[in-house]
Amino acid sequence: MMEITPDNKLRRLIVVGDRVLIRPKSPSDRTSSGLYLPPTVQEKEQVQSGYVIKVGPGYPIPVPTDDEPWKETEERVKYMPLQAQEGDLALYLQRNAIELEYEGEHYVIVPQASILMLERSEPLY
Repeated sequence: MMEITPDNKLRRLIVVGDRVLIRPKSPSDRTSSGLYLPPTVQEKEQVQSGYVIKVGPGYPIPVPTDDEPWKETEERVKYMPLQAQEGDLALYLQRNAIELEYEGEHYVIVPQASILMLERSEPLY
């Protein structure tokens, strides 16, 4: 898995909103019975897996309105964080993924709602 280090360019990327940047795992080129699959079949599978590289801040939460309009308020946007964390293995729906290439690596950006399941190496409890 590719780590985000101070010297690589992934550190400069900012993922916005409820989006997640994922580096897809290389799909298996064979079926369970041993038949080789062409690349077009591998890419069209409905569910893919990959490692979460970066996550966005989350869903914006509306600022509550006060009944005292003369008070000066600081407009700070608050976010509800996403469940995905860097380093998780994610199973996601391919049809909602936006594919891109950055620095010679293949990545996809998917919304949090397209992630079906996360596998985390550390226990939740």
